[in-house]
Amino acid sequence: MLPRRLVKRRELIMSVGGTAVLWPFSVRADVSRPRPLITWCSGLSQESAAPVVGAFKDGLRELGYNEGVNIGVVYRFGDGREDRIPALAEELVGLKPAVIVAVGTNIAVAVKKLASTIPIVSGFLADAVNLGLIESYPHPGGNVTGVAPYMEGLPAKQMELAREVVPGAIRVGILGNLNDPKGPPQRRELDDAAQSLGVSVVAPEIRAPDDIEGAMQTLAKERVDVVIVLQTTMLLSERHQIAVAAAASRLPTVYGYREHVVEGGLISYGVDTRWCSRSTAAYVDKILKGAAPGDLPVEFPARLQLVINLKTAKALGITISPLLLSRADEVIE
Repeated sequence: MLPRRLVKRRELIMSVGGTAVLWPFSVRADVSRPRPLITWCSGLSQESAAPVVGAFKDGLRELGYNEGVNIGVVYRFGDGREDRIPALAEELVGLKPAVIVAVGTNIAVAVKKLASTIPIVSGFLADAVNLGLIESYPHPGGNVTGVAPYMEGLPAKQMELAREVVPGAIRVGILGNLNDPKGPPQRRELDDAAQSLGVSVVAPEIRAPDDIEGAMQTLAKERVDVVIVLQTTMLLSERHQIAVAAAASRLPTVYGYREHVVEGGLISYGVDTRWCSRSTAAYVDKILKGAAPGDLPVEFPARLQLVINLKTAKALGITISPLLLSRADEVIE
């Protein structure tokens, strides 16, 4: 029989096949401690979201979190369909997580409507003050914070880039779905830039992935000189379809995301989505350690990246100037 003092230092926690298994109390306490649950949601398809999922996981590991060991993560995907977002938001909130990672602004808006106290972190905030997600970028207040990669002035720079890729372009096509909260601000800036440059704009309406092929055909029939693709969740998810359609219509196309160019698009100028996603892990870490999301300033990317696909340029019969090539952060050949 164990001495009484030894029994006090240990605790009987299970019996297997009639054999008592004793563990030190401190070990039992570690095993029983509940892991914080993080829900992570993107409007992209699971395949399209792989780069940002990987970056988020890398960020967690660097901060000492191991999924299934000291943290739990539930992943959900919207497959590029805006109509699926409300149901996904309801499911995320219903799980009562410690933090919700809402990858896109559309997810953050939907979740915010259902939860005013659960911390929400987004790596892709856009127009966040006007949408009522935060009070200000330095002092978000409330329960939302994260990264704001959609910087004012970026669409205008993309318009300038489009005219640098196709010198003398006077008709510019815009491919974008305005039912994504990120869409309208970009479209307004592009319209303003086009007006100041004396450029006409052709912008067929898109609301769902099935509209993309017809929209690209419309742009080809309208004989636009170059196309600018808005930075929206649905269009990023459908980047393969867009690249194929642009190649078939022989339309030089400018994007905001590197992923489009990797898929066969011509050129992109914008943020590194992997950096944005990795940064959300740092916000999650701070919140789990007791920080209030409203006290964590929204972060802006320190730099933008220019990516060029020379193989696509050759197929389109476009010569990229040496000056533009020298400015590129990455050239795909």
